[in-house]
Amino acid sequence: MFVWGRAPSPVQPSEARQLRQRRGNCFPYMSIAENIAQVRERIAAAARRAGRNADEITLMGVSKTFPAESIREAYAAGLRVFGENRVQEFAGKADALRDLLNAEWHLIGHLQSNKAAKATELFDAIDSVDSVRLAEKLNASAESAGKTLSVLIEINVGGETAKSGIAPSSGELEQILLGAPRWKNLTVRGLMTVPPYSEDPEGARSYFRQLREVRDQIAARNLSGASMSGLSMGMSHDFEVAIEEGATCVRVGTAIFGEREQIHHGDTEARRKPK
Repeated sequence: MFVWGRAPSPVQPSEARQLRQRRGNCFPYMSIAENIAQVRERIAAAARRAGRNADEITLMGVSKTFPAESIREAYAAGLRVFGENRVQEFAGKADALRDLLNAEWHLIGHLQSNKAAKATELFDAIDSVDSVRLAEKLNASAESAGKTLSVLIEINVGGETAKSGIAPSSGELEQILLGAPRWKNLTVRGLMTVPPYSEDPEGARSYFRQLREVRDQIAARNLSGASMSGLSMGMSHDFEVAIEEGATCVRVGTAIFGEREQIHHGDTEARRKPK
């Protein structure tokens, strides 16, 4: 059983790598339902290797660029948590998905503060908060809408200038953590990251481990208004490594929905090479 504040059981990189290579990411001609079943099997296997319970790991389907019909197919297969990258894109298909009861809609891409009101209207959670200004805008919009938004703080663990997110040691992170108690319409529940891309999923392990350690350090402070129960990291290419390092949510797009025809600048799964 995984315990917060304690590192997962050590996994031999060579063993984990061999298992991933045998399974692959997404077999051709498989349905979305079959892909979801396969991903869940891989989640369970990774959890076992780390001595964790698979039930504590949320599978998010990254549905950006895919039509409402594909999302409905995933929903019919039991998926309930979906990640979208752009406010405008999701606005174009939200009406066709309103009847999906208990579905959770997360914004996982970079959000400009001038789009905070629309994002608050469309989404249940914003998983990419990276500034005090954005948090304040979201809180004000949520208050006006009479709702509470769940949020994650995006951490740029690789220090890449082309990516959004804030540095683990930045003053901005500290200001967000200290400001959390006054944002009554936001629930800060953890951290999110997109590590530098590596052809070998093992290349992301040190970054995932770093995010977990940052989370544990923050959690040890017992700050008011800032729960650190959530750790969103890992995508189609490397989610098993992320689970072995403590992820509570993995964001999987290609391994569920298939390859995207076009990669958009700034996408949370496409900020690295397609998988």
